[in-house]
Amino acid sequence: MSLYEERFDVVLSKIEKVRLRVNQHQIIKIIAVSKSVDADAIKKMYAIGQRAFGENRVQDLKIKTQTLDDLPLEWHFIGRLQTNKINQLIDLEPALMHSCDSLQMACELDNRLSVKEKSMDVLLQINSAYEEQKAGVLPEKALETYEQILLTCKHINLKGVMSIGAHVQEEKIVQKSFETTYKIFEKLSDKGAIHCSMGMSSDFELAVACGANMLRIGSTLFH
Repeated sequence: MSLYEERFDVVLSKIEKVRLRVNQHQIIKIIAVSKSVDADAIKKMYAIGQRAFGENRVQDLKIKTQTLDDLPLEWHFIGRLQTNKINQLIDLEPALMHSCDSLQMACELDNRLSVKEKSMDVLLQINSAYEEQKAGVLPEKALETYEQILLTCKHINLKGVMSIGAHVQEEKIVQKSFETTYKIFEKLSDKGAIHCSMGMSSDFELAVACGANMLRIGSTLFH
């Protein structure tokens, strides 16, 4: 068994342990965050069955999609998007854009999609931890913003929500931020929300316990 297989098995068994405890019907998708590794590492993960990978910089996403275009990979964009990179991202056609952090960003993205006659699957990023350094709409504005995007941005297919857990050591505070996001996700389930993307290498077990069905895991898998 390779080192990658060992790491992957550890992650899967941890997820399964939590899933069986909280919700046996929960289907959980892992996005392997490949932002700090090269194409060779992605190939090794692909060889053991991983298909979905996440990048947080448009330029890195472009290089890796081109380098690995012979493999049937599913690419996710998970980083903060600069307006001058929107056209490039649209051309790369990611399976899912996780980080639409405002109505303004959605409208800008929608305008460019309209010009290119394309559409994109997108998640609304929620700053459920109320942290100044984090992007995203505040929880009390999330439902309203989601509905405004649905009404006004015809080239964006909203598929759910994303958040980053509170950047603190106290588990209860991290848990509260995840629970906040999940409650919003539940309220949006009748408006096309199917993905609740939360949980990273340091807190994915807690995220699963709070209802996440999409995890963005990087260092635990690759380092």
